[in-house]
Amino acid sequence: MQSINQLIEHPLLVEKQVTLVLKREDLLHPFISGNKYRKLKYNLWAAKAENQHTILTFGGAYSNHIAATAYAAKEKGFKAIGVIRGEELENSWQTNNTLKKAYDDGMRFKFISRSDYREKESAEFIEALRKEYGNFYLVPEGGTNSLAIKGCEEIITKEDKEFDVVCSSVGTGGTVAGLIKSSFVHQKVFGFSALKGDFLRNEIEQLVDNERWQLVTNYHFGGYAKTSKELIEFINLFKDITSISLDPIYTGKMIFGLFDMIKHDTFAVGTKIMAIHTGGLQGIAGMNSVLKKKNLPLLNI
Repeated sequence: MQSINQLIEHPLLVEKQVTLVLKREDLLHPFISGNKYRKLKYNLWAAKAENQHTILTFGGAYSNHIAATAYAAKEKGFKAIGVIRGEELENSWQTNNTLKKAYDDGMRFKFISRSDYREKESAEFIEALRKEYGNFYLVPEGGTNSLAIKGCEEIITKEDKEFDVVCSSVGTGGTVAGLIKSSFVHQKVFGFSALKGDFLRNEIEQLVDNERWQLVTNYHFGGYAKTSKELIEFINLFKDITSISLDPIYTGKMIFGLFDMIKHDTFAVGTKIMAIHTGGLQGIAGMNSVLKKKNLPLLNI
């Protein structure tokens, strides 16, 4: 399955004589959005080949990965277990759009404290889960592993050879690693970190085999799931101009950063840029509930 490339028409792009195309991975599937579709594809094949019947994974309250895994598991005939960060959610998850949809799609939850969640990759923690639930196929938080990267390598196609630059948001590093590995030799990949800090650079370096990439770390807006009035207003204006919705956790930050770089002449006249829309729109309703409590502007849905 391939997404469409949509040419973006915007006054800034005309002024700077830069071409921007948005690869609409968000349109790949109505419920398994964008890069999550790519990351889960080969993992679910592997689970079926291993004759597994249950998928277990991890995520937070508004996790795109949790929502996508729940639907994908249902679609492919697996049971699904979500280990959810935040034990306080156990008594309120029914009011959370993401978790309610995942539950309706068949996922069952285990809510744990944030301190326990930090141990989720330890052998002891995984063994305790196997004792509780029996055998399962484990998909890591965010979905990133070697099979996920293999799936994300399929985002770039031979038709995308015309582009000089490829851009993507970065959460766990799997998507951008796939893009780096499959990019053409003349292309440079820019990964826009949605998380505060520079630690993702080391994570990505361990996953890729070339240096045709750069991690951009100054458009995280305070860290994962953090936002601002400036970002929300940019996302809403972008939708007014292009009719395209962006999520505020990943793609919205990436497009904001990309436009700022274009504004400051980072790219030469005539540069052709392809940016990846990785989806995540299911989380907008949850983000709006947070924004409302903070008296910030709401995202246009």
